[in-house]
Amino acid sequence: MRSVPEWIGKTDDEKVPPRVRLRLFEKYGGVCQLSGRKIMAGEAWDLDHIKALWRGGEHRESNLWPVLKEPHREKSTEEQSIQAKCDRVRKKHLGIYPKSKARIKSRGFAKTRDA
Repeated sequence: MRSVPEWIGKTDDEKVPPRVRLRLFEKYGGVCQLSGRKIMAGEAWDLDHIKALWRGGEHRESNLWPVLKEPHREKSTEEQSIQAKCDRVRKKHLGIYPKSKARIKSRGFAKTRDA
């Protein structure tokens, strides 16, 4: 059983307290969970959601892990394009995605009769 209660954010964008950042850093041995490299003193690092919030993950201690800033940016950029695609597909299925205004161009019908 945990001696310290798990931190749970009240909102999805609530800042993670320093005490929780330290606990997570120590829990994962100071290793970036994306690159597998040790996070050195003075290096910039973030806490990343293991299961993304838009996929149903929660903003809580058990869903966070330490990652270096650069690999985190790359992962976030990739996830944002996947999220945008998922949103477009969902909207299209619900009938709320705007239809394309571009007309399909064709060469027309073949001339079969002499006029």
